Amino acid sequence: MDLSLVERENTLLGQDFLTWLWYRTDSDNPLFTLKDNRTFTLQMEQKMSVQGGEGETKATTTVSSPGNEMSEARTGLLHGKKVHKAQILFAMDQDNWLVQLNAADFGLSGLKTPKISTKDDEGDDPDAKFLEKIFLVERCLEMLDVVYTQFLELRMSKEWAEEAAKVKLWING
Repeated sequence: MDLSLVERENTLLGQDFLTWLWYRTDSDNPLFTLKDNRTFTLQMEQKMSVQGGEGETKATTTVSSPGNEMSEARTGLLHGKKVHKAQILFAMDQDNWLVQLNAADFGLSGLKTPKISTKDDEGDDPDAKFLEKIFLVERCLEMLDVVYTQFLELRMSKEWAEEAAKVKLWING
């Protein structure tokens, strides 16, 4: 199989995922559940790129808006672009994770986990801070897995056509 074809298919699936995720978080405040029954929410944050076209006609619009005003990105969706990169905020209890997700390869960048305790208590395991940080990174990946699994189950179901129509209405709305 042609590697560039696989890369294009992965990019399209990633763009569908991020576009759907923006629709979901803009339409309501979805609550997701982890395997341990803890719940979390997520929202699209103030940085996003939308992209459309191929080769020399590929066009990208990047929006960075502190007021979460994404009208330029929404206009891009109206012109057939899809979300290519997005900054996502996961929230669980009082903790927040902020990460940038790339649709092309599902690469994560700029991950900010909740702060860990910086106190150095005597007798503490010297690796405790490192292990806590690793746990927080893994928690972020677990939340992303839950959301992506929900998307894939919907994407591969009979309900996808109805959901895609709702996304299109939202884009045109």
